[in-house]
Amino acid sequence: MTDEQLFGVVGAGQMGRGIAQVAAQAGFRVVLLDTKVELAEKGRARIDSGLARLVGKGKIDEAARVATMARIASAGDFAALAGADFLVEAATENLEVKLEIFRQADVAMKKPGAVLASNTSSISLTKIAAVTARPEQVIGMHFMNPVPRMQLVELVRALQTSDATFEATRAAAERMGKVLVVSKDAPGFLVNRMLIPFLNEACFTLQEGLGTAEDIDTAGRLGLNHPMGPFELADLIGLDTVLFIAEVLHREFGDDKYRPPSILRNYVAAGWLGRKSGRGFYRYDERGRRLEGAAA
Repeated sequence: MTDEQLFGVVGAGQMGRGIAQVAAQAGFRVVLLDTKVELAEKGRARIDSGLARLVGKGKIDEAARVATMARIASAGDFAALAGADFLVEAATENLEVKLEIFRQADVAMKKPGAVLASNTSSISLTKIAAVTARPEQVIGMHFMNPVPRMQLVELVRALQTSDATFEATRAAAERMGKVLVVSKDAPGFLVNRMLIPFLNEACFTLQEGLGTAEDIDTAGRLGLNHPMGPFELADLIGLDTVLFIAEVLHREFGDDKYRPPSILRNYVAAGWLGRKSGRGFYRYDERGRRLEGAAA
């Protein structure tokens, strides 16, 4: 890829914004697309606010902020992707939503060899690829949250993914400064295959009253040397996403170690989804900052 090529991101939520930001910072021209242009523009404004905070902290200079934002355009129609060389879908973790996005992107993207990637954390890339007319150009590109700070990207080859698609995706990820691991197309891939049983067990310990959320998180940070406790991490990911992945793993493998605990199901049913809703295992202000002493 060169600076003149176009990088599309579908979904202007937390993950999509992060992917758009790192792509633009790496020098790609970016189109940030959502169901309405107003949502994409709101996502673009959130990126700008985040970059402004980095300027205030001395992490980047003002010229870098301006240059990055100049590379990001907003869109509400798949027609904006006609000239795209690369696409990353970062919509909600829902199979039917993702399949429809790939159907529309497949029709809209006109460039031969354009790569269609999904940021899915659990859904079969082989199944996604099969709804397109170019399954060999579909691949998984799973970024970690928050995208600008997390180094890792999982590359997931669908059964149909070509070597050319894999190498183009590897090159794009490396240009963004990411460290890569490669997974076969199996539920949960590498990271979530390991992570979900850990988050589930933390929920069971809370549900059974072994400790408070704060104590379990402190045990994770200081006893396991993790940078975040399991509930802090689950709130960051989104409890609805955690539940969805756990359900996929439980269904696909039939192993009870992936069985979601009732406390997780109940929190999601209540709309307590973590930082994005203002309440999960902890409470948060409107900017997603944890309120002290505010366990749910």
